[in-house]
Amino acid sequence: MSSPDSKAGSVCIVGSGPSGLYAADTILRKRPGCAIDIIDRLPTPFGLVRAGVAPDHQGTKNIVRQFERSMTKPGVRFLGNVCIGRDVSYAELKASYDAVVLALGAPVDRTLGIAGEDLDGVYGSGAFVGWYNAHPDHADLAPRLDAPGVAVIGNGNVALDIARILAKTPAEMTGSDISAPAVDAIAAAPLTDIYLLGRRGPLEASFTSAELGELGHLERARPVIDPAVLDGLTAEAVADPKEQKVKDKNLEILREFAARTDDKPLRVHLLFNAAPQEILGADGRVRGLRIERTRVENGRAVSTGETFDLDVGTVVTAIGYRIAAIDGVPVDENRGIVANQDGMVEDGVFVVGWAKRGPSGVIPSNRSDSMAVAELILSHLESAAGRTPGPTAIDALLAERGVTPVCFDDWQKINAAEVARAAEGRPREKFTRIAEMLEALK
Repeated sequence: MSSPDSKAGSVCIVGSGPSGLYAADTILRKRPGCAIDIIDRLPTPFGLVRAGVAPDHQGTKNIVRQFERSMTKPGVRFLGNVCIGRDVSYAELKASYDAVVLALGAPVDRTLGIAGEDLDGVYGSGAFVGWYNAHPDHADLAPRLDAPGVAVIGNGNVALDIARILAKTPAEMTGSDISAPAVDAIAAAPLTDIYLLGRRGPLEASFTSAELGELGHLERARPVIDPAVLDGLTAEAVADPKEQKVKDKNLEILREFAARTDDKPLRVHLLFNAAPQEILGADGRVRGLRIERTRVENGRAVSTGETFDLDVGTVVTAIGYRIAAIDGVPVDENRGIVANQDGMVEDGVFVVGWAKRGPSGVIPSNRSDSMAVAELILSHLESAAGRTPGPTAIDALLAERGVTPVCFDDWQKINAAEVARAAEGRPREKFTRIAEMLEALK
């Protein structure tokens, strides 16, 4: 690659997920000639589009085509398999680029803080989703799925995704890019009941209508909800008209679920006003889940003191995420994000996406957020462009340390190898090990 245009400056984006790539696209459109390096600790780009979006939502994953165009523009490089803190430090990035953008995501599962979370059979949603999406960090998870009951704690789209994936048959997963070991493990599981739990009521649930509606079209499973939970509920008190429309649609779907009488071997129970109190265990593994009934007052879950137990052998928590610590990067411990002021971390350093605002919103909602931060970066570059050596400095450091980045052309070879090894009807069979990915380059 040619040296960066000193007048346009240089930017390093740490993380190749949607938030970082939206920022890159905005910077490139408004500042042609800017050198942009996109660093990722994995040899594969696209972050949660690859490893977080449900494997049966291939339409959502088509956004990578747009991101590929951004990553192949002049001046842009992908430096995969380069880990901040291992191969290069945060301080070295700041010294090498005119601007550093932290697009780190929020990969660490939050915990419930209740007794029994250390039992065998308890998993965070990040790890569980990573397992069936073939993320190298979670390829060896081998979740325990040997009991009829599974509890998924959370009322967002991630919780719905997990429940749906567990409920689907192998045939229903045809056309998805779920990992082959996950398909086999789920098919072999003796599941009869999946419990989807939320501390508050249906109106407070954060899932979207499209995701909720999918539970009504499962081959071997049917959604179950107590009709009494829906009595008298309306979305009239919701102030935002757009949000009110979503809540109205959700109530319509839930009422349709409650009216069903079809009999299928697997039930997906939507339990609202249900707060986990303790994960019950014996012999070091999960044997049940104790739930306290709640009521909603002013939008908050209030204890009633009444409890009941669920007979489950697996518990998956989908209650949010926080960033992974990187030496030198300031952290807002309460919120689990990079400490920032409207996207600015410190002079020359910015943050976007979940690392900036917490784990909220879908892929498109990252676009406006990243574009706003990109404007701050562009303003900064007006005075800072050319202040640092740019990509050549990182190239020298990595070469000195024997680190060979995976470039975008390399990723395309990995991609082609995954497509080639896929079974008929599947878009790809992902490699689950970084060593396998690197071997494919040979």
